[in-house]
Amino acid sequence: MTEPIVVAIERLPNGEGLPLPRYATPGSAGLDLVAAVESELLLHPGSRALVPTGFRLALPEGYEGQVRPRSGLALRAGITVLNAPGTIDADYRGEVGVVLVNLGKDLVRIRRGDRIAQLIVAPVSRVTLDSVDTLPDTSRGAGGFGSTGVRSGTGTDG
Repeated sequence: MTEPIVVAIERLPNGEGLPLPRYATPGSAGLDLVAAVESELLLHPGSRALVPTGFRLALPEGYEGQVRPRSGLALRAGITVLNAPGTIDADYRGEVGVVLVNLGKDLVRIRRGDRIAQLIVAPVSRVTLDSVDTLPDTSRGAGGFGSTGVRSGTGTDG
């Protein structure tokens, strides 16, 4: 196991009394984020909302925060993170918010303290773009969006 990355976190007034992000189990990849709403938030089918978390972060340079959906919430209620994964840049110092969307058929109630998403902290690669006249060929070429097929190893959609 690698050494943990130290991330500074500041609880905001709307986050008082709520747990800070934490791993649900020792093997969890993401920290659970909870809703810091003052009162119940109603997410109607097809609607979206920016849900506050009640904290701010200072991610180290060279890292990003990735806000991802919770699989159980997605399966049971059709709730997902609209811009998944949402990115928190290392130089952002505002409150972490989660854009939730209801893709399900039923009204969903988001209550204060509900686990709504998860946060992964990951290294970011910086690149230098090299403008060229022609890219090198590959066996795949320009094939995309379904070009490798549906069935494993067939290369066809049949």
